Amino acid sequence: MEDISVYLFLGFLDSGKTKFIQETLEDARMETGEKTLLLVCEEGDEEYAPERFAVKNVVKITLESADELTEQNMQALTAKHKPQRIVVEYNGTWLLQQFFEAMPESWVINQMMTFFDANTFLNYNANMRQLVFDKVQMTQMVVFNRFKGEYDKMEFHKVVRGISRRPDIVYEYIGGKPEFDEIEDPMPFDVNAPVIMIEDRDFAWFYRDMAENTAQYVGKTVCFKGMAAVTKKVPKGYVVLGRHIMTCCEADIAYDGFAVKTNGLVEDIKTREWLVVTAKINIEYNSIYRSKGPVLIAEKLERCNPPEERVVTYY
Repeated sequence: MEDISVYLFLGFLDSGKTKFIQETLEDARMETGEKTLLLVCEEGDEEYAPERFAVKNVVKITLESADELTEQNMQALTAKHKPQRIVVEYNGTWLLQQFFEAMPESWVINQMMTFFDANTFLNYNANMRQLVFDKVQMTQMVVFNRFKGEYDKMEFHKVVRGISRRPDIVYEYIGGKPEFDEIEDPMPFDVNAPVIMIEDRDFAWFYRDMAENTAQYVGKTVCFKGMAAVTKKVPKGYVVLGRHIMTCCEADIAYDGFAVKTNGLVEDIKTREWLVVTAKINIEYNSIYRSKGPVLIAEKLERCNPPEERVVTYY
């Protein structure tokens, strides 16, 4: 069966999901001749007006309870209506895992957006943190509707970035004026500290920033925990130390690490051993890279226990 694109819209009741979907389906540019299944998982005050849809051939199905969200039912809807794309207005009180478990194999998430009413968001976050986290952790965009000029953007920004660094953030002011969040996020570690301490959860950010801003790290000292890799390509006296990093999904998990000159501080290192290193960062040629790259000159190197999370992400 061919893949069916799924457009998933998340958020609590009256957060603006219905209005956004209605306006999207009224946009003539969305009329591609594809049969669209509109799957509504909650009914708010605002109702759909299909007579205004520019998109033709839309079938609207409403789920009355979470019990209806099963793979068997979704497969039946797919077989009956044969949609080419699926638009989902998801219930804010249902966890995303239930939707993912109900998705037939042919359904593929194409876009995920989360909407919040700016007037109630901070209270929801304080009292229903799990549901807020659930709707932000994997989304591509967070939209704060009904935003007011007197609101402190940083309060909203910090909540989102505390969950994920991935999504764009948009403030939609009353009257319809949108504004993208341009607040720069600092690295979760101090690049100017005498010793840059990298927490286990932050290794992916350190690895990426080292690749993108190598010059600022030259001559500095760093400390982190990593898993060793030793192969025939690793020269004597060196080890690769790194982590398994997931960029967006399990399929792209890859081991990434740095060349570390051990200085004989630990002997007979084996692949998959865990070590904690304190080292000065140089840029020099190493056969591990087959070119110049960051080489960590160990000042302290010890075996250690593995971290709780073996795989790290950029989120």
